[in-house]
Amino acid sequence: MFKNLINGEWLDGASVSRNINPSDTRDLIGEYAQADAAQADLAIAAATAAFPAWSLSTPQQRFDILDAVGTEILARRAELGDLLAREEGKTLPEAIGEVARAGNIFKFFAGEALRPGGETMPSVRPGVGVEITREAVGVVGLITPWNFPIAIPAWKIAPALAWGNCVVFKPADLVPGSAWALAEILSRAGLPAGVFNLVMGRGSVVGEKLLNDPRVAAISFTGSVATGQKVAAAAVARMAKFQLEMGGKNPMIVLDDADLGIAVNAAVNSGFFSTGQRCTASSRLIVTDGIHDRFIAAMVEKMKTLKVDDARKAGTDIGPVVDASQLRQDTDYIGIAKADGGTLAHGGERIETNATGAPGFYLTPALITDTTAEMRINREEVFGPVVSVIRARDYEHALALSNDTPFGLAAGIATTSLKHATHFKRHSQAGMVMVNLPTAGVDYHVPFGGRKGSSYGPREQGRYAAEFYTTVKTAYTQA
Repeated sequence: MFKNLINGEWLDGASVSRNINPSDTRDLIGEYAQADAAQADLAIAAATAAFPAWSLSTPQQRFDILDAVGTEILARRAELGDLLAREEGKTLPEAIGEVARAGNIFKFFAGEALRPGGETMPSVRPGVGVEITREAVGVVGLITPWNFPIAIPAWKIAPALAWGNCVVFKPADLVPGSAWALAEILSRAGLPAGVFNLVMGRGSVVGEKLLNDPRVAAISFTGSVATGQKVAAAAVARMAKFQLEMGGKNPMIVLDDADLGIAVNAAVNSGFFSTGQRCTASSRLIVTDGIHDRFIAAMVEKMKTLKVDDARKAGTDIGPVVDASQLRQDTDYIGIAKADGGTLAHGGERIETNATGAPGFYLTPALITDTTAEMRINREEVFGPVVSVIRARDYEHALALSNDTPFGLAAGIATTSLKHATHFKRHSQAGMVMVNLPTAGVDYHVPFGGRKGSSYGPREQGRYAAEFYTTVKTAYTQA
């Protein structure tokens, strides 16, 4: 039984949840405490009490703690990666890479704790000086999704602590193992009681408490659009700060002049790796006439080589879908696309058991051609290994199609034309743009976020994270 961490103590929950391995549904990873509203209240109270002292802690104290956390995560990347792959279903190399990213994030923000910045300048009035500084916001509620169960918590927790905030962390119900492991490392890193609290539980219980409690000064949420809109409404109602990362329907344009090998590898990586369960995945491939047929043929040949199997097995390219509900959503969208006139060019087959006979949530990556921009498969986020192809006349048509979406997280283009690459970087309506690279795969030290329905509020990661986790103070002094 894995317990919640509240005010420096490990506490039983009001109930428990079972963490199941999607590669082998017979494998129980563990039972994890589920908090009720009263325990969520205890965590918020603990964070509130700890904030005055922690917000005035020295940069060196915060550096030492965050650096130690990063060091331990990196030293245990193989062990923690194995746990991550076991509970979420991404392949072991991807899982180890995610753990390393989490460790590097803590290391980065340890350094930021020593570089708080600030400005001094003269006033327009003689004899008056002006100081502009940043201060911690207060108690921050962090709500994270299941698809990156250690990296996304890391890029929210680390900056929150680096700038002197106290944290109440609610991870996704589906993947509590990685969150608990991270909390256990933090619990031994030297943080005062109450500065960091892990409260596992239902969103309708713990999440609701974080949204509506006036002691929670800010909410950072990553998840679905519908829930993000609910977070926004609740935060605005009580004037709390909020930050949202939500859905995506990310395009990748392939132009006639693209290097075919680069384009195919980028598309396969973007659309299918991590089982397509990435908000930055390219689920819409927009391919111009001159290369369309050759590109489709090359995609199918590449897809035939992808091995779908246990996430932790050597040689696996695509692990299982995270759970039965997500698998049903994936197959439903394949059916919708076919009913709307799309052609299932390859894949989309349910696999009941892996190579060793273990039952799991396996689906072969699906490529759907002959689609048009108005089809549901090109308007709604599937969040699985399901990729659609839209044929475009030329670059201008492809650009228009790529921007024809309510989302705007990531966008890519495969081209050897400097002219088109430069134009696309400026005119793509996305927060992150990749040229001849997969759309999924971003650095930890630079801003992350999108436009339109994908994101709201300040960017995450890098130095830009300060915009959310701090508030600006301007002070005047008469000499």
